[in-house]
Amino acid sequence: MQTKINIFLKELLKSRWYPGIFRWPTAAVFAVIVYQLLFGDSSPHDNFGTAMTWIFWWSIIPLTFLVLGRFWCAICPFATLSDVIQKFVGNHRPVPRFLKKYGIWIIDFLYILITWNDHVFGMVENPRGSGIIMLLLITGVIISGAFFERRTWCRYLCFLGGLSGNYSRSASLELRGTPEKCQKCTVTACYKGGEKAPGCPMFEFPRTMQSNARCNFCGYCVKNCPNDSIKLSVRIPSKELWFIRKPRFDEAFLAVIIMGIVFVQNITMLDIWAQAQHHLEVFLGTNNYAITFTVIFAVAMSIPVALLYAASWFGSRLNKDSVHMNFARFGYALIPLDFAGHMAHNLFHLFAEGKSVFYSALSMFGFTSHPASTAVLSSGTIEIMQFLLLFLGAAGSVYTAYRIAKSSYGQTVRKKNSYIPYAVLLILLTLLNIYIFLLPMAHRT
Repeated sequence: MQTKINIFLKELLKSRWYPGIFRWPTAAVFAVIVYQLLFGDSSPHDNFGTAMTWIFWWSIIPLTFLVLGRFWCAICPFATLSDVIQKFVGNHRPVPRFLKKYGIWIIDFLYILITWNDHVFGMVENPRGSGIIMLLLITGVIISGAFFERRTWCRYLCFLGGLSGNYSRSASLELRGTPEKCQKCTVTACYKGGEKAPGCPMFEFPRTMQSNARCNFCGYCVKNCPNDSIKLSVRIPSKELWFIRKPRFDEAFLAVIIMGIVFVQNITMLDIWAQAQHHLEVFLGTNNYAITFTVIFAVAMSIPVALLYAASWFGSRLNKDSVHMNFARFGYALIPLDFAGHMAHNLFHLFAEGKSVFYSALSMFGFTSHPASTAVLSSGTIEIMQFLLLFLGAAGSVYTAYRIAKSSYGQTVRKKNSYIPYAVLLILLTLLNIYIFLLPMAHRT
């Protein structure tokens, strides 16, 4: 069965219709969404762009990363726009060194900034605000595509690309070259491009690639390979996280940042949020929402960072590596729990507000309706799904921490047991997530 799936996937990637058959319909829908955000109904309840972006697309996008890796990045409208701009006015300049060096940190900053703007300026609740964000992103893509080679924006600047890069490490698909064939090959068409397709848009050399983090499954290398060496195959989710040879502090830090952002998204949707905000206003002596939210935002973001640092300190006592190395190495273990918490949060929006996508689509054609409920599933069913996700994510993260310790330190008991502080950390974060999801949440639109 798996062999048949692998053959089907390879034939799909080699097809001349791929990925265009997915890319251009996606671009068309995206154009409608942007138009609706900018010129459609000003009410988020009736705006198709708001519903499609924040109720449907943003809710399911983490799941696509787990199942299909960075496939979204192959068909993303921003990537399509970048390719078009490069074709007609691109200067194809090399990527600046500072982007190569600090790209992940820029992505961290942009992800934090967009989340902060969402809560302070009400981006989600305001279709025009969402539209402006889209225009700003489009502007960045155009500038990047006009000046720099390949998909510089997608690789080094896109906050969603950073998120997908982390989650896709846990994906159930992987694209790799066959070592026996690639070692003998002297052709570089898989990277530079050839007659059948352009070169790798994400600056990856498939014959040496060992991670999903930068691969968008565009299929260009598969089309260009003269030896039929590169294949897309099914694998065990999260397996890649167990054997990362060169852990990076910035990538581990992004995993922790995602955890903090999920906490923020959940906390601000709780019924107790208004009460907590009032107490903070009294403590700070101000009723400025931007100030009070920034304080809570900073605290919520700092908690998982501080906890991982503490676990890394304890871990360093056992395996004798530096705290910095422990932070970088075991930070990847948070990714399955990151995904579970993120997806559990999104399940609420998808199934508690999912019908709003249908009704807002009708409103584009003049059929306005305000049903008593936009829920697809009952709150009890959604909670069960959320807790199941959290359990699977916690189990995946704890096991990943164990495998990281085992692959890094072998069978030495003291060093292998250095995963224990991280197991405790992951259990604490899971319990915190469970407590938050037990509390009533507000709808997004």
